[in-house]
Amino acid sequence: MQQLRFQGLSISYDHHVLEPRPWTEAQSTWAAELLGDAPAGPVLELCAGVGHIGLAAVRDSDRDLVMVDINPVAQRFALENAAVNGLGSRVDFRLGGIDAVLTSEEQFALIVADPPWVRSTETTRYPADPLLAIDGGDDGLDLARTCVDLIGAHLAAGGTALLQIGTPEQAQDIEAYATESSAGSLSVVETRVYDRGVLIQLSR
Repeated sequence: MQQLRFQGLSISYDHHVLEPRPWTEAQSTWAAELLGDAPAGPVLELCAGVGHIGLAAVRDSDRDLVMVDINPVAQRFALENAAVNGLGSRVDFRLGGIDAVLTSEEQFALIVADPPWVRSTETTRYPADPLLAIDGGDDGLDLARTCVDLIGAHLAAGGTALLQIGTPEQAQDIEAYATESSAGSLSVVETRVYDRGVLIQLSR
């Protein structure tokens, strides 16, 4: 087991899960800022991994956090990380496919998602990373599109979402999908390009 500090939180992980990336602190920071103006309700973290992004986002609020991931090892670490940082009572972890563990009526004030975005043909470039955590399909956006669909179905009125992907080109594809697909009422508010990764803000 390994440990690191992530926005002041103590986060544990091992080689069975994706190592938390320091640059994903930008998503947590932005999410925490958005919570100040978000409607009442819990936060949803899709593709949660060991939970560092969502935990940092809600730490300074009173919001409950629902985490979703398909990896049982990620679940174990996420719950441990929540408990160690005094947030265990506010976390509900749903183990399973991100499109299979939410009920149709559930609505969330804020949704954060950090899905795999590496093309399947390029995953061998990252041998240290678990395939499950990085393989995004033919164009790298399979799960990102599913995240957009879930945001469209579960984002509360007046709520906002932050989706993290890999490149500006992928961002353009996701922005088009979000505004043209069955996700329907979503709109792209802002896109921020970083040295590593792109964040897309979506709202109703």
